[in-house]
Amino acid sequence: MSAARQPKRVLLKISGEAFRGKERYGIDVDALHRIAREIANAVSARVQMAIVVGGGNIWRGTSDRARGIDRVTADYMGMLATVINALALQDALEKMKVPTRVQSAIEISKLAEAFIRRRAIRHLEKGRVVIFAGGTGNPYFSTDTTAALRAVEINANVLLKGTQVDGVYSDDPRTNPKAKRLHELTAMEAIKKRLRVMDTTAFTLCMENQLPIRVFNLYKDGNIRRAVSGDAVGTLIKGS
Repeated sequence: MSAARQPKRVLLKISGEAFRGKERYGIDVDALHRIAREIANAVSARVQMAIVVGGGNIWRGTSDRARGIDRVTADYMGMLATVINALALQDALEKMKVPTRVQSAIEISKLAEAFIRRRAIRHLEKGRVVIFAGGTGNPYFSTDTTAALRAVEINANVLLKGTQVDGVYSDDPRTNPKAKRLHELTAMEAIKKRLRVMDTTAFTLCMENQLPIRVFNLYKDGNIRRAVSGDAVGTLIKGS
């Protein structure tokens, strides 16, 4: 891969479920350390990396467990879950000698920095991995939308979304064996086809700011490094 095609700054979105590993909920230490090793390997490729983590392994505000709890309260509980995952990932990365900062949209001064765009960019320029937690700080917004928003704010070259499958398919490959993997499409096509890779708000943010999205299999060893190096892994969703 030529240096010209390798992105300088990326934002990686990791779902909370990735931290769960083989457990039903919570954080599996083996899964956590595997993700941290993959990130450490990718950072060694001299790319500036920011990360947005989900919290679905701890709390899903839209699940049956949230019934009877006010939607806004449930969303804030989900944001707190992302802080837990961010702190766990920070600990794992720093044990691998990767300098890391956690910035939270919800102010928790004893645990994380408050999100400040210019400070986040400065951390990236100094070679630190920045983990964004707390969602957008507002209810009704998903961590996918958070990832798109933060990617635009820090002027990332690409938004990388790690999933359980090796790209975007025409249908759910787990239920439809005839589903075909799409190698490339636009954000508008993804919206029109109602592909549930990211929500419409996230797609729209990327489209309006011409930010490409690469969807790839997070669980295949070396894929994060390949994605940050500009290799054609998974599916590319063009922002334009």
